[in-house]
Amino acid sequence: MNKRKYSVLSAWLCVLPALLFIGVAVLFPILYTGYISLTNMNIFNWFTFQIIGFRNYINALFVFDSGFLSALGTTVLWTALNMVFQLVIAFVMASLLNIKKLRFRKLYKTLLMFPWAMPGYVSILLWRNGMFNSQFGLLNQWLERLGHEPVRWLASDVSAFLSSMVVNLWLALPFMIMIMDGALQSVDKSYYESAKLDGASWFTCATKLTIPAIRPIIAPAVIITLFTTFKQFDVIFLLTRQPGARTGANIHTVLTFAHENAFVTHNYGFSSAVAMILFFLLIAFSLAVNIRTRRAVR
Repeated sequence: MNKRKYSVLSAWLCVLPALLFIGVAVLFPILYTGYISLTNMNIFNWFTFQIIGFRNYINALFVFDSGFLSALGTTVLWTALNMVFQLVIAFVMASLLNIKKLRFRKLYKTLLMFPWAMPGYVSILLWRNGMFNSQFGLLNQWLERLGHEPVRWLASDVSAFLSSMVVNLWLALPFMIMIMDGALQSVDKSYYESAKLDGASWFTCATKLTIPAIRPIIAPAVIITLFTTFKQFDVIFLLTRQPGARTGANIHTVLTFAHENAFVTHNYGFSSAVAMILFFLLIAFSLAVNIRTRRAVR
């Protein structure tokens, strides 16, 4: 019994530093943010704020003029469109890379990895100043050579949203293509030979054979990309809302909305409530995905 108690105590002492680190680095910020979300803290009452209960949550969820619901809708639309385009384009590109007798396949794969290997901050600013700039951008130079007027790509909500999607696809597609390529290589080639003997077309093979075969392999990558896209901040912020370089577009995701309320209008209580709502949404989605995955395994 003494040896057992000693073993348990030793185990707890070994994991205690890790538990303390997790508590300080992860748990405390979440709990403190939840506490601030229940107050009216802002720049004017930094030390004299009061607890107001769930008023910030009510304003965010039930007051349309607060801007949270429109930001949430934009975030959902942003996530859905990006995921659809990523999956379709990555599947097509990976299928092309797996064509038999394709020359320079390794070179193409290496080139496709460049956008993913570059720092995101650098890539986004290169797109902003090198491609979308209204005066010196490459896109407008091409338009002028074709006899068209320059376009302010980042000045309106729709064009800025689409431009941000292009940049996000540029950054995220290499990862999805790499996962798709590995998944396609794992499919037994004899299945395709049998399908061709039966007269199946490429579309039939893709929908009835390839996609069901690679679905378990790419599912984790899709879930990770889904979370990453839903929490996207840097693309829209650096392209349209960077301090001192606003473009005129007024598109917000949940994170850019929370950032503006925290560091522009300094409404820390409301911003913390928005952050906690996002946290609960992601937790609920994670639980739903885990439950569905366990049912699928059983």
